[in-house]
Amino acid sequence: MTFVTPKFIQIHFLAAWPGALLNRDDAGLAKRLPFGGATRTRISSQCLKRHWRKADDPRALHVLATEKGVEGVRSKITIERTVTGPLRTRFDKEAVDAVELAFLTKFYGKNAKDKQQRQALLFGRPEIDWMRGEAERLLAEGGSAAAAKAAADIWIKEDKNNLNQLRDQAALSASLEAALFGRMVTSDPRANTDAAIHVAHAFTVHEEQPELDYFTVVDDLSDRSLGDDAGAAGVFDTELTSGLYYGYVVVDVPLLVSNLTGCARRDWTGDHDRDLAARVVENLVHLVAEISPGAKKGSTAPYSRAELVLVEVGDRQPRTLANAFRDPVLLTDPASNRGLGFRTAEALLGHLSAMDDVYATGEARRHMALPDLRLTGVDHANLADLAAWAGGVVRSASTGADQGEPA
Repeated sequence: MTFVTPKFIQIHFLAAWPGALLNRDDAGLAKRLPFGGATRTRISSQCLKRHWRKADDPRALHVLATEKGVEGVRSKITIERTVTGPLRTRFDKEAVDAVELAFLTKFYGKNAKDKQQRQALLFGRPEIDWMRGEAERLLAEGGSAAAAKAAADIWIKEDKNNLNQLRDQAALSASLEAALFGRMVTSDPRANTDAAIHVAHAFTVHEEQPELDYFTVVDDLSDRSLGDDAGAAGVFDTELTSGLYYGYVVVDVPLLVSNLTGCARRDWTGDHDRDLAARVVENLVHLVAEISPGAKKGSTAPYSRAELVLVEVGDRQPRTLANAFRDPVLLTDPASNRGLGFRTAEALLGHLSAMDDVYATGEARRHMALPDLRLTGVDHANLADLAAWAGGVVRSASTGADQGEPA
């Protein structure tokens, strides 16, 4: 058996939704993507990540973050609501105002005073607790508003009082979300975090299938015998789409372990506790398969599950399988009596096999699929076993590449 130290875990999925509006733009239309010779319906990576984080599900990433005490808050008003807000009942208003402005200036820069112009920053719960403690200390030591402002101005200039220094003391101070999906703080670049999980925009493997839904609202109290208008109380339209989507996620395993434990990326296979990293990967496989994004839930019930999830583990640069669908899969194929799902899986496997022949990168792989979408020659497992295998790869820091078995 050949043993490979995994650097990347790749997750590919196929999932279908009928008559839904999963992700819309500023005009209320379904997001789109031109690819190959056709325009596709798209689900943005931001949409997917938010649903995986915030889902009402025991495996949602926010649940895991709360369990570890490292949940995050992404907002423009974090300072006012969670740092200085709780202190206003205990200290002089002008003193709190002075300290608040200092904190806003430090973290939001020149746009501090205008909430609409601020960047929505992600702060971890440990960072918020630290900032609130520092604000309380400045107010307690300052006394008057002038003294508090002077103390806050000095605090801003001290190099030790920044998020980067706090991160050096606690790897997850910026939140689990930042460790997984990255963070940018323009006012403190050293506190930035590179994303360990990369998420592509999902798109339909075939050309878009849009439908304009015309609907009315009926007035329950309208009575024609009383001379009321017999027409509808409102006439509206909205776009709906149907489609089979391909999605792609990459986990940079060394960076994930580094972000979660604070170890050097190159030393991730050392004596570090990789259990949280493994749980993230296990949860992610479940979330990719089971959690649906979607607007207009009340009128479309956009709940579906992936029909295929393919997990690959290897030590070479990842590569998407999206190009299997560069030429769109035909919605109906007169030359085949097989359905769209079967033909899509067939195209995916054909492209995968061609890439294997050319590059021979030797990824270990397993998949979960409904019967019509199963990939010949790739080990099959149910979702729980697939997720456990992916997590086990992270825990063991090795996989048997020849047999697709974790070491």
